[in-house]
Amino acid sequence: MIKKLLRIYEAKVHSFFADLGQIGILFFGIFKSLPRVFRDRQLIFQQMVHVGVNSFVLVSIIGIFTGAVSSWQAAFQIKGLLPVEILGTATPKAIIIELGPVLTALVLAGRIGASIAAELGTMKVTEQIDALEAMAINPVRYLAMPRIIATTAMLPVLVIYASAIGIFGSYLVAVYFLEVSSDSFMSGFKSIYEFGDVMIAITKAVFFGAAISSIGCYVGFQTRGGAQGVGLSTIKAFVITSAMILILDAILWNFLVG
Repeated sequence: MIKKLLRIYEAKVHSFFADLGQIGILFFGIFKSLPRVFRDRQLIFQQMVHVGVNSFVLVSIIGIFTGAVSSWQAAFQIKGLLPVEILGTATPKAIIIELGPVLTALVLAGRIGASIAAELGTMKVTEQIDALEAMAINPVRYLAMPRIIATTAMLPVLVIYASAIGIFGSYLVAVYFLEVSSDSFMSGFKSIYEFGDVMIAITKAVFFGAAISSIGCYVGFQTRGGAQGVGLSTIKAFVITSAMILILDAILWNFLVG
């Protein structure tokens, strides 16, 4: 029994370090491909449209309801303790620093990260990636690099947009449902707003975007086992990315805010 557990542990450790090595190789290949960014700009622009423009409707829905729920929740927590007029001070800062970046990244982990893993996984099991290598086309440069750059560049834009829509949703609930005057809400927001909060959100978004795209690419390139393997890779990419977003959020909070 002990020997069996040791063999399982040894296999897990070996798999962990093998994955680290493969991730290192992937990032090294992306780093080598950076001088070709301008030449491959068309591929990057296509991915930016896919990641950014095609996500605006989804991000709008996330933002408006995130802001609305934030106002309802804050009003419920301060009821009987503080005047409801402070909602303009409480909710926007939380939306900009925390809710906007994290919730947007988690949703895009499913839409973008899982999509990348599924696309590259399908290409892997159907030997399209092998065909690219046979034509002397580097799959990392042609497939991974545009997706990683596009996602890393577009996620900050989506996060700022989601935060703005979230603040608007919070404003609507506060003014039209909680009887907070528009002037009180806007005065509270102006008194608490700092440009540094936006920079914190952008910094988080850059790290989240890099994590979403790089994990999706890595899992996609490692796909095995036909259609079933593609499905498993899609789930794996979403689960790992979601966990990594929360881990990065905790780490970045200590460096940027704490």
